[in-house]
Amino acid sequence: MPVFSLPSDFGAGDFGETAYNFIDFLRDAGQKVWQVLPLSQTGCGNSPYSSVCGDSFSPYYIALDGLFKDGLIKKQDLESSFNRGRYVDYGFLYSVRYPILKKAFSNFSAKSEEFTEWKKSGKYRDYALFIALKKACGNKPFYEWDTGYKERNESAISAFEKAHGEDTDFYLFLQFTAEKQWKDLKKYANLNGIEIFGDLPLYVAEDSADVWRNPEYFDLDENLLPKRVAGVPPDYFSENGQLWGNPVYNYAALEKDGFTWWIKRLSAALDIFDTVRIDHFRGLDRFYSVKAGEKTAKNGEWEKVPSEKLFAAVRKKIDGTKIVAEDLGIIDDGVKELLRRTGYPGMKVLAFAFNGEKDNPYLPENLTENSVCYTGTHDNDTLKGYIDGASAWDKNNLVTGVKESLEKLGIDKKAEKDEEIISAIITMGFAGKSNTFIMPYQDVLGLGEEYRINAPGTVSEKNWSVRFEKDDFSEETAKRLKSLCEKYGR
Repeated sequence: MPVFSLPSDFGAGDFGETAYNFIDFLRDAGQKVWQVLPLSQTGCGNSPYSSVCGDSFSPYYIALDGLFKDGLIKKQDLESSFNRGRYVDYGFLYSVRYPILKKAFSNFSAKSEEFTEWKKSGKYRDYALFIALKKACGNKPFYEWDTGYKERNESAISAFEKAHGEDTDFYLFLQFTAEKQWKDLKKYANLNGIEIFGDLPLYVAEDSADVWRNPEYFDLDENLLPKRVAGVPPDYFSENGQLWGNPVYNYAALEKDGFTWWIKRLSAALDIFDTVRIDHFRGLDRFYSVKAGEKTAKNGEWEKVPSEKLFAAVRKKIDGTKIVAEDLGIIDDGVKELLRRTGYPGMKVLAFAFNGEKDNPYLPENLTENSVCYTGTHDNDTLKGYIDGASAWDKNNLVTGVKESLEKLGIDKKAEKDEEIISAIITMGFAGKSNTFIMPYQDVLGLGEEYRINAPGTVSEKNWSVRFEKDDFSEETAKRLKSLCEKYGR
């Protein structure tokens, strides 16, 4: 359940009442885990996997009802933010939310002892400077800023900070407020027996505080532009491959510094989550890179990561039981060996299981304990959407495969109608051996393609914007989920 998908009167889900209500629902439904997407501030396209700063919080997640309770905004500010559209309208959020946040800041005491002490850690200084500098530099990417700013000349940065203190304090206020609200929410979840399962993107965005802060850890030229960028090679689904455009890592520099950048990044994630999924885990064994300027990903090459040294360093500082590896896609022997060495659980997706192949590793009867089982992920269609769009051949494989798996697991359940097939797949997830079973909420409700979270490789206003209504979280649904937990010992 992405935070933005939670039901809300204010355009998108946030860290306020809507999230607390969801935790109450999870508790009543016998659930123990809430998996979220990255919480960081997004850039163009609104993807949580492309952030202006990887360890930031999105200002859109700041709960307006919390600001109202704190006396920082008025009732009319809440009323001006009402938006209950079918999808998140990010244009509306940008135009309406920031003026309200600025009003809240104007009523906030930036000289308070709590805020002053919080600032001393310097945790969000680079974020605040980066956003303020972008604004002052006409929203240009950082590699087009004046040399002093671009190369982080300390005297230039200090002079800017002194001249634009109110701007930087505003952006610090956003992180101060969001962090406080999130930690209060997480504490409430934990007290109610719910762990928060977070997500860590493998790469960071080209124009981000992450690259600006540590350019030496990326494969950049003398102008701080990427020499090589990330992607994946051509395959059955894409004849040109995928060109993501993220700068790839300079592993020689990372290794020289004892991989402290990766360790800090994982530590920061585990400071706000109970468990973290590393996205595109295969990229920590070998990664595909393409020369900057190429129009497609056809002419790239695979490069080896010093993964044994990397994870030896990680093991000394990070609790490995708190990490999950996203190991989907084409997984070769190197990735399998890396998973074996680290011991991290991988992912098993039931939507990929029923293709007619008896040795399919995603079949419910083939799952192992050290794994996280899913009906689907944020990048897949919903189960109902998949069924609706399936060919006669695929539908036959699905129905036949589901029936065979039900029989092998000793589950007496029908699987003829679409809703019966979905219910059967969910039941097998509960009954399977995987230590953890995760369902996108749209599958719990049997919703169709219009509730898909993201369609990779597409640019659509529907990506990262699906929303639920308050009525979607019924007592009946909670009882159904709790019953399955009790029946299968989860």
